[in-house]
Amino acid sequence: MATGVALLGAGIFAREQHLPAIEACDTLSLKAIYSRSQSSASTLAGAAKNAPDVYFDSPDSPNTLDALLARTDIQAVIVVLPILTQPDIIKKALEAGKHVLSEKPVAKDVESARELLAWYAAFGGGKAGKPIWSVAENFRFLPSVLSGAEALGKIGGDVVTFALESWGYMEEDNKYFNTAWRKVPEYQGGFLLDAGVHWIAGLRLLLDATSSTVASVSARTALVYERLAPVDTMHGTITTSSGRTGTFAASFASEFKSGLTVSVTTKNGSVSVTPFEVVITTKGENGEKKVDTKKFDRDFGVPSEVKAFAAAIGAGKADDKQSPEEALKDLEILEALLESGKAGGAVKTI
Repeated sequence: MATGVALLGAGIFAREQHLPAIEACDTLSLKAIYSRSQSSASTLAGAAKNAPDVYFDSPDSPNTLDALLARTDIQAVIVVLPILTQPDIIKKALEAGKHVLSEKPVAKDVESARELLAWYAAFGGGKAGKPIWSVAENFRFLPSVLSGAEALGKIGGDVVTFALESWGYMEEDNKYFNTAWRKVPEYQGGFLLDAGVHWIAGLRLLLDATSSTVASVSARTALVYERLAPVDTMHGTITTSSGRTGTFAASFASEFKSGLTVSVTTKNGSVSVTPFEVVITTKGENGEKKVDTKKFDRDFGVPSEVKAFAAAIGAGKADDKQSPEEALKDLEILEALLESGKAGGAVKTI
């Protein structure tokens, strides 16, 4: 029998990714959509296949979030709300006995995230009979990233170096820029936090395949366009626990250069990953360079992460790739890079 689920949030990502992902999952049944505004919730509900019920914030309406969470036919919620709003909603849903899949970042900063994880532990999170809290991370489900990690596992060899580069330009008419809570962020890093935790997750997954973990970081940050405050560009250095170094470079101010690439080089070969391609370079039997390229269709990873959440509910245990602890590790690294940038490149340990 399908699990009854509610979608909390009706913004861009909820509309373009989470709604179709829920509807594509055979083990989930969408029962309701909640948004702070009636119009947003109604519009998204109108785009759904099976006319889910609409809930919104209004003192004059019986269709409030509390009413949604009181429904016995809804066993789980997917939270796709602004960064500052999510922690309280996560707690409320868990206390109501609902399984929760919440969007990244896990919280606005490491301190808030640790407090949330401590609350979840005291709540009994992870124990039998308690609802599951999973944190969505689509980069850990991207086919190209998973393929790259598999290739690194097969290649083997000690890490030599690694690099993540993400370049793009956030225009004033961009739909994400014109989301009110992103346009005037009340959290560190702005777009570099919002997107950066996903990039770190992808990099960590690839490094994990080589048994490498991040030990310290150093970075320089800059603000090129005032509309993208507090910072829009970062160049960082990352050192692993074994002393190997790599780079993390990203900008939302790069109008004439774009793209996302993560590469890891070991003593046995290298793997370069983009959302659409994996390039594996090794040596052949005669010592010549051997290059293998794999192509991938556009995939945001959200359908796979939603299916993993649904499977976790059935199994009674969160998927390891969606654990709050993993989300915290991603945030710890990104926050350390931002803090290093504020401190003029000071080394920050993880």
